[in-house]
Formats: sequence, structure tokens, C-alpha cells
Amino acid sequence: MPVLTTDAESETGIPKSLSNELLSETMEEIEHTCPQPRLTLTAPAPFADETSCQCQAPHEKLTIAQARLGTPVDRPVRVYADGIFDLFHSGHARALMQAKTLFPNSYLLVGVCSDDLTHKFKGFTVMNETERYEALRHCRYVDEVIRDAPWTLTPEFLEKHKIDFVAHDDIPYSSAGSDDVYKHIKEAGMFVPTQRTEGISTSDIITRIVRDYDVYARRNLQRGYTAKELNVSFINLICAQKILGRGPCLSLQRKEKKYRFQNQVDKMKEKVKNVEEKSKEFVNKVEEKSHDLIQKWEEKSREFIGNFLELFGPDGAWKQMFQERSGRMLQAFSPRQSPTSSPTRGRSPSRSPSPPFPWLSNKASPPSSPKAASASISSMSEGDEDEK
Repeated sequence: MPVLTTDAESETGIPKSLSNELLSETMEEIEHTCPQPRLTLTAPAPFADETSCQCQAPHEKLTIAQARLGTPVDRPVRVYADGIFDLFHSGHARALMQAKTLFPNSYLLVGVCSDDLTHKFKGFTVMNETERYEALRHCRYVDEVIRDAPWTLTPEFLEKHKIDFVAHDDIPYSSAGSDDVYKHIKEAGMFVPTQRTEGISTSDIITRIVRDYDVYARRNLQRGYTAKELNVSFINLICAQKILGRGPCLSLQRKEKKYRFQNQVDKMKEKVKNVEEKSKEFVNKVEEKSHDLIQKWEEKSREFIGNFLELFGPDGAWKQMFQERSGRMLQAFSPRQSPTSSPTRGRSPSRSPSPPFPWLSNKASPPSSPKAASASISSMSEGDEDEK
């Protein structure tokens, strides 16, 4: 075995060649191997126990200002958000979106408390823990889900998951005998606040269901659920038939019949409402058409009256035509005056025979009025008497 001289040793007593090898191996070991944020959304987020952070490199403490500048470069900033996430809704999704976008390169871990822990400190949940875990896995902002998360964060939990910051709304969360379960996180400078979404929460959704219980009970009965599945007899404090074991609970059956009858009544009301709406539409259409017909009738009647007055009015065309025809008739029956005879050259004076109807040869001007026409007719009759 070769003997190493002092010159070949480093200050720590380790040979320089071995020291360089250990240094290179140490450099390789301290490289960060933290999981990176999800780039594709073709699969749900993994659970922490399936892809836990095995990085052995030391995680230096970051300030919020440093993290917002994008440091460190060689690893993402690990942000943790926890909750119950019962009846997962848009308010939960918006909070996780804020936690995910706090820093340029963030890896979001979401802790979900178990049923036992939630029922102990907060109350009964609608969804069980498995359903709540799966709901978080399918949120696009989540990179990793931690099942059975602790109610109060401990230094061991923060160290195990290499958590840099904790994201939650800034309202003090009093629970488990503490005024604020995030107080020690805030004092350590690891707390980053997010904003709550007003108007939506799990409690609000449950309140809506409880408030409109009868409506939703009838809704589900209509969709095929039984009264037993809906537990509609819970309101009845005592069910005598059930206690005595004399067959099915009568109150349960009555309750179910009541809801089914109410459904039928609601359907009938809906039909009546539809008929009323259709009747109103029909009446409105008839009114519109009758209004149009009346307007057209008025226009036609005005036009007819105008034409009638133009034809038969005091100065109408019919009067003028009657006067013209009367004048022509009177002119036709009025006698003509005999022309004065004068001797002509080259002809022997002779007496021209008088026409058989002398009044026909006279060109009398047409009478100017019916009175003149009657006067002329009377003169004609007098002349006839004189001739006789």
C-alpha cells in the first residue's frame, strides 16, 4: 500500500486526489432534483407519496422579494396551500390559481385534510376524502396533492416537503384552540396572502340546498330516487309503524306521496302557465291584426267617400255631365229661326220653300240654365197653338 507524504495531503489530512474526487461527488449530490411544474395536462396531478421530493440539496431560505425576481434559478419555488375543498367550486379554483401565479416559477403543493380530522375540527362534509382528493388532482393549477394533511403545519412537515411559502387568505383562521393556525407561518415570513372570492363558498352552497330542501327533494324524486334514499321522513320525529315493526313506515310513504303529488301540482301549474302565455301571445296577435284591419278599413272608407263626393258632390263630375247632356237635349229640340232670303244674281227670284219644321233650322244657343230650357219649351208650345 503506498505511503502518502504530507505534501500529497490537504489541510484536512485527506489526500488531494481523494479530496477532489469527494468534492466532485458532493457537487453532483447537491444538485437540485426537485420535481418540476406540470407542463402538460393530459394526466391528473400525482400524490405526494408517489413523487415525493427526494432532493438532498439544501434549500436556502428565500424572501418573497427574491422569489418574485425568479430566484433560485436551479429549482422552482415550492408553494403550499391547504384546505378541506368540500364541494370543489370556482372559489377554490381561483385561490389555487392565485397561489400558482405568485412567483414566476412555482410548484404548487395542495394539502387536503382527511375525514377524521375535518369532522373533528370543522364538521361533517358532503364529499368523502377520496372524492376531495380526486377533485384536487384534476385542477389544472395543482402540481402535487398531499393526502391526510395536518391541521396545523409543523416544522417537520415543512422540512419534509421542502416548502418555501404557504398561501392562504389573510383572515385569521381560529381553530383547534388557536386564534390563528397560520400565526407562526406569518411570523416566520413564509405566509403569502390570497384573496377570497365573494359570493361562493361551500357553506353558501349547502345553505341553498337546505333552504330549498323541498324543491330538491321533489327534483330527485322525479329523477327516480326513492323517499328512503332521500331520507324525507327525517322531519318526522316518531314513526310508530317502524318502531312496532308492522311493515313500512306510513309517514315515509305519506311523505313520498306528498312530494309526488306536489310534483304533479307543479307540472299542472307549469302547463297552465304555458297556456296563459300562449293565450296572451294569440290575443296580442289578434289585436295587432284587428288594428291593421281597422286601419285599412278606415283608409278604404275615406277613399270611397272621397270618390263618391268627387262624383256626386255639389261640384261633382256627375252634375257637370248631367248639365252637358241636358243642354244637348234642349239644343236638339229647340226650333231654328228661318234665314232672311235675299235675291241672288243669275237666278230668278223665287220663294224658297219653308222647311216642314222651321224650328229645327234655327241654331239656338243652348240654354244657360234649366229655367231657360223650360221657357224655350213653353214658347215652342205657344207657337204650335198659334199655327193651329
